[in-house]
Amino acid sequence: MRQSVQYFVVSQEQEGQRIDNFLMTRFKGMPKSRIYRLLRKGEVRVNKKRIAAFYKLIAGDSVRLPPVSLDEKAKQVPPSKETMSLLADRILYEDEHFLIINKPAGMSVHAGSTVRVGVVEALRHLYPKLPQLELGHRLDSETSGCLILAKKKRILRELHGLLREGKVTKIYWALTKGHWKKSELRVDLPLQKDYRDGGKHVVEVHEEGKTALTVFHPLTSFKESTLVEVKLFTGRTHQIRVHAAYMGHPIAGDDRYGEAEFNKLAHHLGLKRMFLHARSIDFTLPSLAQRITVVAPLDPALEAALKAFEKQR
Repeated sequence: MRQSVQYFVVSQEQEGQRIDNFLMTRFKGMPKSRIYRLLRKGEVRVNKKRIAAFYKLIAGDSVRLPPVSLDEKAKQVPPSKETMSLLADRILYEDEHFLIINKPAGMSVHAGSTVRVGVVEALRHLYPKLPQLELGHRLDSETSGCLILAKKKRILRELHGLLREGKVTKIYWALTKGHWKKSELRVDLPLQKDYRDGGKHVVEVHEEGKTALTVFHPLTSFKESTLVEVKLFTGRTHQIRVHAAYMGHPIAGDDRYGEAEFNKLAHHLGLKRMFLHARSIDFTLPSLAQRITVVAPLDPALEAALKAFEKQR
């Protein structure tokens, strides 16, 4: 069976949401690769025009959804009890508006073509009375640390506004190769994302890319590496990873942008994942005059890696 072409008008509630995220919600369980293919081929249109995957919906937009086979939607797989228990144990902050967790490394924030259950799907099972629970932002699957989820659409829109205006302070910790010079700490280089077949993408420094500013601050120096605190002033995909690698200080364990020899050393010292951790998040929600500051402790695996690098001194 195939659904027919559908048209709808974006409401105020849906404004500000990225079209790819909207489609993942609309076509729950559909492989992520298929969603990006619909966008790339122009089968999904906004105001009769092709749009990029990162297009943000505006109230009043007319969206065309193509007919899709019902069997294209993968069956929803409930999360395991172990996954739900793990996430429940990693809740850092909760109130009636937000849920902030210390996301585990190796877990995607949402389902995709190769991932049947992500963080948001698992948490919706954990909170059955909150089917509208949505991601406030994203973290790479390899990255651990602070991840915000909003319980209400109004709160989600307000949070997205703060993120766009740079009013959310996000601090990361990363273990990087070598020792940083003062002249290298402020990285103001544009980044361009190139979408490939299947929704995969590569990010690189490119003069035609979007503005990206990252500031690194050394915390501890080891023989062949440095633990740095990283502050993001923009929120580009893979921003820290690409900027660090471009400056000659790739992150330990980064299989996409890292250096093979440094990764080999890190693995030899017991690091089995990428050392990038969303350490803290700080923002004030204007409508509630509420400031929220959350710090995510390092996972034991990262603590052990630091001790191993410390012994190399």
